Amino acid sequence: MVTSARGRFITLEGGEGAGKSTQVKLLAAWLQERGIDVVQTREPGGAAGAERIRELLVKGDADRWTPIAETLLHYAARADHLDRTIRPALATGRWVICDRFADSTTAYQGHGHGVPLSVIDSLFKAVVGDTAPDLTVILDLPVEVGLQRATARAGYENRYEQMAIDFHKRLRAGFLTIARDNPRRCVVIDAGRNVEAIQSDIQAEVSRRLGLR
Repeated sequence: MVTSARGRFITLEGGEGAGKSTQVKLLAAWLQERGIDVVQTREPGGAAGAERIRELLVKGDADRWTPIAETLLHYAARADHLDRTIRPALATGRWVICDRFADSTTAYQGHGHGVPLSVIDSLFKAVVGDTAPDLTVILDLPVEVGLQRATARAGYENRYEQMAIDFHKRLRAGFLTIARDNPRRCVVIDAGRNVEAIQSDIQAEVSRRLGLR
């Protein structure tokens, strides 16, 4: 079993239909094959209280919340998730792979909805602090393709898919801006290809950036 004083924290980000959940599962399995103890989690959610807040955020009408209220709900869920799941796992040397994290709030609520980035940055400093990801994989694909994939999925967690296409274009641009501004932490991977090709690129980046052999 591979352990360390502090585990590694990997996040997968991207717009709707980018395939993050599938890639999280594949990456976790690949790491486990190498003797690494992995925690798979998601946002919003990942802890009991955070999952309750998730219900408020991903279901219902697109205009259910104002942008600032939506931002605060995401950070309330994130605070619970960090304290109850992420930080305890990292403290024991486990690796955490998270389907979405703070970059989603910056992209969706900041770039997408227009909440001032200074407000979001203040919340990040207060809630996340020094528990930033070691590596963030941003899965990128055209908005129209992602929305077509997302709407084909069954289920009721479709609040964000209902939002205007211009919103989704702004958040895609937001993710690319985040990657450009944080090159040591972020890598952009083309999510328009087959699952295996995407996973191969993710594994290569994890190996290279986090020193896996």
